[in-house]
Amino acid sequence: MTASISAQDQLATLIADAMPAQILHFKFSPVIQRRIEQLVEKKKQVPLSLEESEELEKYLTYDLLIGLAKARAYKHLQQS
Repeated sequence: MTASISAQDQLATLIADAMPAQILHFKFSPVIQRRIEQLVEKKKQVPLSLEESEELEKYLTYDLLIGLAKARAYKHLQQS
């Protein structure tokens, strides 16, 4: 788990340094946002299938990475 967090941290820094303004404005497309909402709502009601659980986990991982990148981009732009 620590290696995974470290890898996400490194990727977030790379993204933030390369394109800070763009990452700050990034949002998932409406289609992806709806899919995430569907999976979260379904998970509240019934257990997700293995495929759905893996799909939701991927989206959550992407969201964490983007959140880290946004935090670093904000800091990067503040220091500029």
